[in-house]
Amino acid sequence: MMRVTIDAKNFADRQVLRGIDFALGDGEVLAVVGRSGAGKTTLLRLIAGLDRAFAGRIDVEGPIGMVFQEPRLLPWRRTIENVALALPGSPRLPDNVRRAADALAQVGLAGEADTFPRALSGGMARRVALARALVIRPRLMLLDEPFASLDEATADQLRQMVAELWQQHRVSVVLVTHDVKEALTLADRIIRIEGQPATIAADVTFGTPPGGRNELWRRETLSRLVGTS
Repeated sequence: MMRVTIDAKNFADRQVLRGIDFALGDGEVLAVVGRSGAGKTTLLRLIAGLDRAFAGRIDVEGPIGMVFQEPRLLPWRRTIENVALALPGSPRLPDNVRRAADALAQVGLAGEADTFPRALSGGMARRVALARALVIRPRLMLLDEPFASLDEATADQLRQMVAELWQQHRVSVVLVTHDVKEALTLADRIIRIEGQPATIAADVTFGTPPGGRNELWRRETLSRLVGTS
């Protein structure tokens, strides 16, 4: 459902990405990992169409929902309006309100429709951002370190929620994270980018063993990922 071919991406005279070439299938969950500043967010912005200044081609089938590193909620809008803003037309249109309410219910915030962002916790604000991405009924979800800066308990709750939503909707997902353990928890494929400019250093697809994704499995898979060239 998606093909990414980035021959080169430059900022002024500095090349940040080169020779990035991969495909993503329907329902596949792909994690992109790499050091801070490697170009992970730049890659996600190119896929989202937020930046079109690059050499290459990106083909995506269907609508794209994106969750940014920060929730990016409008403080003067109620929660339900922040979600409905992702839909065409006024956020107060009855159909948009209904769809936004359904999306909020999916992320466990049905009772917060009239709440303003200032009254939300960090974890709740991230869930609103997730609802805003879901409300357009995407075929592809882009998640840019959506659990960063949250305490571990809240981050774990959100990871579980994302996994459950994926099971329900079966959308394709690209997750950008610096946390390889997080990638091993959520994804069924990992791409590691590194270098200056960044290229694909590893592309590992794996399944879940009968015993589940326990700590031994994570260590062995991490070793396989790091050892792949």
